[in-house]
Amino acid sequence: MQERLQKIIAQAGIASRRAAEELIKNGDVTVNGEIVTELGTKADPEKDHIKVRGKLINSAVANRKNVYILLNKPKGYLSSAADPEGRKLVTDLIKGHGRLHPVGRLDYNSEGLIILTNDGEFTNFVASSKKIPKVYEVKVKGIPTDVAIRKLARGIRLDDGFRTAPAEIKTLKPTDKNGWYEVALYEGHNQQIRKMFDSIAHSVVKLRRTRIGHIEDENLRVGEYRKLTPAEVEGFRHPPETKISSSARASRNPKRSPRQRSSTPK
Repeated sequence: MQERLQKIIAQAGIASRRAAEELIKNGDVTVNGEIVTELGTKADPEKDHIKVRGKLINSAVANRKNVYILLNKPKGYLSSAADPEGRKLVTDLIKGHGRLHPVGRLDYNSEGLIILTNDGEFTNFVASSKKIPKVYEVKVKGIPTDVAIRKLARGIRLDDGFRTAPAEIKTLKPTDKNGWYEVALYEGHNQQIRKMFDSIAHSVVKLRRTRIGHIEDENLRVGEYRKLTPAEVEGFRHPPETKISSSARASRNPKRSPRQRSSTPK
């Protein structure tokens, strides 16, 4: 059966669908010996010879088993499957599971949970979803005012021109010199949380992702990983409806919902 090339490449686990589109546009894909650069071109992996950067991918499409790995990423690793600068990659930490790619990004100087897989369709769905929250524990320099935090929760325009959507921000117990927050985002702009707090002159000192949708694992140490269970994977395909938490509503109307606090993270 004929399907779009970018979907076939994603099914082979070579790249996400979006990255597959870049491979096509760059002339890295051939069908029956002919270079294809037009998005939307279709092929049949049972009949056509499909190559990516000279490597035949038909058998990968036919024989591939989906793998889903949850990694607690350390700082100093790039959330990518390749890097021209030779930096350490999150894929370097996963052994014995074949070619994987990260689902979305977690910046180089941050740590926490990230999923790696060979399922391009899953990657495209999770990375683009506006219903799957990514939750972070954030330590910032100084103590921002309540007004500043409510401003971030409502959404702001960053210096790079990007307009952020409303975020859920829960104030945790601060130390004498640092504010601590739990931030939930439903979008994935590059270094968004760091840029948000930079905009109110309180730079991020520490950033750790603690949850992706319904997935969290306090027992997974930094640098360790495990397979997601079938139930955990299926949970992403049926995410709950997005709801703004009481803390986010408080940022919009502080008189109606008091700020929540919890113990200081370590």
